[in-house]
Amino acid sequence: MHTDTARDYKLAPVQFSRLTKRGILLGLSTPQLIALTFALLTLVSALYSAGASGVAWASPLWGAAALTAVIPLGGRKLVEWVPVTTKWMLRAARGQLTYRRRIIRPRPVGTLALPGDAASLREWHDPESGAVMIQDPHQQTLTAIIAISHPAFALVDAGEQHRRVQGWGRVLAGACRSGRIARIQVNERTLPDSGTGLAEWWERHGADDDSWAANTYRDLIERAGPAGERHATTISVALDLKSAARQVRANGGGMRGAAAVLRQEMTALSSALRAADLIVGGWLTASEVASALRTAYDPAVGVELERHPDVGRDLATAGPVAVTETWDRLRTDTAFHTVLWISEWPRSQVYPGFLAPLVFTNGILRTVALHYLPVRADQAARDLRKKKTELISDAHQRRRIGQIEDASATAEYGDVLQQEADLTAGHGVLRVTGLISVTAPTTDELDAAVAAIEQAAIQASCEVRRLVGQQAQAFTAAALPLCRSV
Repeated sequence: MHTDTARDYKLAPVQFSRLTKRGILLGLSTPQLIALTFALLTLVSALYSAGASGVAWASPLWGAAALTAVIPLGGRKLVEWVPVTTKWMLRAARGQLTYRRRIIRPRPVGTLALPGDAASLREWHDPESGAVMIQDPHQQTLTAIIAISHPAFALVDAGEQHRRVQGWGRVLAGACRSGRIARIQVNERTLPDSGTGLAEWWERHGADDDSWAANTYRDLIERAGPAGERHATTISVALDLKSAARQVRANGGGMRGAAAVLRQEMTALSSALRAADLIVGGWLTASEVASALRTAYDPAVGVELERHPDVGRDLATAGPVAVTETWDRLRTDTAFHTVLWISEWPRSQVYPGFLAPLVFTNGILRTVALHYLPVRADQAARDLRKKKTELISDAHQRRRIGQIEDASATAEYGDVLQQEADLTAGHGVLRVTGLISVTAPTTDELDAAVAAIEQAAIQASCEVRRLVGQQAQAFTAAALPLCRSV
């Protein structure tokens, strides 16, 4: 009896929830409400104090406040740019837009040589697993990083793709059920290929007999890199030290107790990744994390680090030498960077692998970072009930004032109902943030690379937006596998 494999294993399309744009009242955000309240109070005060002439004289004040609350610019209202620009101006006045490493004044022992708010990160070497753990004393997290590789997803049949998607879903579901994981970060980055693969092949299969042919092959291999690019994927898991406080105390307390609890999550994650047919390469050591951090800020040195694995692997000096932040880009040692935010995921139904245009961007150094924030079931249920109540209340208020209900509000309410049904069925709830860090040696090449990434995002049915006024903080969240937030 003939069976159609493609019919038995059809990939089910998925649809993402829309980015919520619901405000406090009638879709208005807090800055909009403040601006409109100021405009209304100014108008009423002028009317009662000086009548119609007072309203006319005060029109620049209440008119400007009202216009800034309704006029859009760059995807935001004008008044919503005030906090961003104010923070940017304060940082510029304090000289926080530039960073220069003090060579003669080394960093304290155990801290990372990173700029900005990442300077407080500390390292902890776990003797049992051999991995290095990164502690964030401000966010109260402890992070470990694992390197993975995976077979080609786009080349397998529909049944195999469906099985792998289900396996990755079980990995994320386990993170939701744990209750102790603060964040999971998946980084897929492109790096210049140094040609070490050819050298390793020659060492295994070549005949280095000092002949003319052997010398010619050796010269060609030395000149081969960097001839292309390679992909590297890491998964970072951050333990929430506040949520796991009881387990930490049960394991002895302090960093040793926290490391013991994180090792439990690392073991569970490794098993889940293997069950999802992902090849686990091992938890990164201090030298491997140092190489990842240094190549993020200084990609030109990556080829030399790969060819000479015994140099440049000190985590205490793995940070950049110089960093200069501008409004929409970041300059580090040998490169310029720009971070894009995936502001909208596909609104229509798409199939697994829809991010292929972003992942397979040839000739562009970039890092695609996906941040998963697991939400406990009880907290997710409370959030969904609150959101549903607010949506119903806003709809009732709009009907009272005669405002027409738009399709976006109806679609958002449908997304809430679907999430509530999924949560009732036993699925986990995660908040996903996508960031793309684009790197190039010059500003012109950077602009061309950003344009190519934006075009690839359109092919992937996504919308991307360049982050402004916070490029340094966004870069640490996108390019560094440290589970940092923006």
